[in-house]
Amino acid sequence: MVQPRFVRPAQSSPSSDAVEPNSSNLYVANCGPAVGLSHDAIAAVFSDFGEVKGVYAADESGVRVIVSFADPFSAKSALEALSGRPCPDLKGRSLHIRYSVLQLASETQVNDCVPVSLVDTELNIPGLFLIPEFVSVEEEQQLLAAVDARPWIGLAKRRVQHYGYEFCYGTRNVDTKKRLGELPSFVSPILERISLFPNLDNDQSSLDLDQLTVNEYPSGVGLSPHIDTHSAFEDCIFSLSLAGPCIMEFRKYSVSTWKASSADAEKLGDSSCIKKALYLPPRSMLLLSGEARYAWNHYIPHHKIDKVKDKVIRRSPRRVSFTIRKVRNHPCRCNYPQYCDSQQQR
Repeated sequence: MVQPRFVRPAQSSPSSDAVEPNSSNLYVANCGPAVGLSHDAIAAVFSDFGEVKGVYAADESGVRVIVSFADPFSAKSALEALSGRPCPDLKGRSLHIRYSVLQLASETQVNDCVPVSLVDTELNIPGLFLIPEFVSVEEEQQLLAAVDARPWIGLAKRRVQHYGYEFCYGTRNVDTKKRLGELPSFVSPILERISLFPNLDNDQSSLDLDQLTVNEYPSGVGLSPHIDTHSAFEDCIFSLSLAGPCIMEFRKYSVSTWKASSADAEKLGDSSCIKKALYLPPRSMLLLSGEARYAWNHYIPHHKIDKVKDKVIRRSPRRVSFTIRKVRNHPCRCNYPQYCDSQQQR
């Protein structure tokens, strides 16, 4: 069952919360399973103000929920009593509350209107290759067990692990002076199999892969548009999808985006870029090289439901990706200078 979708009320004044007393739904921040508060516990507290129809995750963070009342008066009472104040029955947390409204099913989109391809050749992006069933189901379970036995680093919406070198999200680069060690033994079979990848036509030294980032994406969490920093990594970027599928969108902007943040890139708009999309099934290996690696942003839409060839696919509760790269120790000299930080900074 797809849970209801709630959105912030349209602002008709500087403070929309003050003019939306007819909503029965409250957006509650600093409250949720990620801080040890179950939906049942939250419902019990809010039910003091009226009948609670349900408590729902507001997003994938685990620290924001929607509390849905049976009537607007109960919602108003709860907001006035609890907002901005520590709640003893919810571990003393100060709740930040505003009104929310239910978005009708007809207003929601399954995913953007970019046609989704099932095979790499349909995209006609040079250097992009996808191999389905790159690992077996048994190997997939072994890889997941291996990373789950190791500590995760929590980011805003997902968890990560770094091996070889740590990726620094602030600079979108790696510190080559801070090596973490050899890649873990559990990826050795993958590395051996990569050497047999049928589409490799690269300098062998660039395939001496030494950096691994493991990403865990909860359902609905995606990835903002970006190009892996040219000066950080060599030509080939490998990405193995485990546990669940996703749609990966590829965008080629008409202007340079190497300096832009992911938010800036999205603001460039539909008219300034070409968009294509590919379905990545579980256990598939994606290779980005050449033009696909250097000139196309890759992006995972933030959806819980995707549409693939007229079929609606609900994302799994969890998707884990293994991104394997070779750290670059010299300036990039690619043929795409407009997207290249090494060449633009000269």
